[in-house]
Amino acid sequence: MNDRSSHRPILMFDSGVGGLTVLREARVLMPDRRFVYVADDAAFPYGAWEEPALRAHILELFARLLDRFAPAISVLACNTASTLVIDALRERFPGHPFVGMVPAIKPAAERTRSGLVSVLATPGTVKRQYTRDLISKWASKCHVRLVGSDRLAPLAEIYMRDGFVDEEAVRAEIAPCFVERDELRTDIVVLACTHYPFLANRMRKTAPWPVDWLDPAEAIARRAVSLLADIDPNGRGEVLPEGADLAVFTSNRTDFPTRRLLQGFGLAMS
Repeated sequence: MNDRSSHRPILMFDSGVGGLTVLREARVLMPDRRFVYVADDAAFPYGAWEEPALRAHILELFARLLDRFAPAISVLACNTASTLVIDALRERFPGHPFVGMVPAIKPAAERTRSGLVSVLATPGTVKRQYTRDLISKWASKCHVRLVGSDRLAPLAEIYMRDGFVDEEAVRAEIAPCFVERDELRTDIVVLACTHYPFLANRMRKTAPWPVDWLDPAEAIARRAVSLLADIDPNGRGEVLPEGADLAVFTSNRTDFPTRRLLQGFGLAMS
């Protein structure tokens, strides 16, 4: 019989509740593991930060998290953080494995039939050279439109906590993703922010035509599984409570809807 409490946990990190989409997939693939979900809500939204300051903030935060929990592996379930700081994290903590989340441009280029692909992301992910390098490497034969939204992540946070969202606001944010060219239409939209899959049903409802909404959460969870095979499961860190996995919010403040959401995901507040 597996004793989940004897294994070092997996640390799942995001700026808010968006990374719960990755946690959901990870639990399906790793039902015998414990998880610590960290929401850096004190710094949300990351798009409002200057890059050097955000990079330094995340590095210092991880120094504390790795010392406190001694996780077996850390998953950055956040495109903005991954494209900005994952290389710096690997350099500063060379003995610790990190799994990053980058826009799923390669699979989108492989699947598109029209050659018209849109990447829906935060403004920070859109402007980052890392994203443009992915396009040059994997999607040079496609027309890729980068669409930066500073409203969708907060809308997803509201939707997850309150259960409703302004559909017209969602429609306005996704509208630039839909391109018509030479009698062809966009057929794939890459969801390059972990918050966005929570709004996928609203996006489908308000979209001008059907597309494949590409969510990389399962692929990221599978990558974490592959790395765990070579990692010692034992180690010292904060003892997690029995039963529920742990949620840490850097603001140390959560309202009732958020606590109810976390409870629904089997998470106990730190």
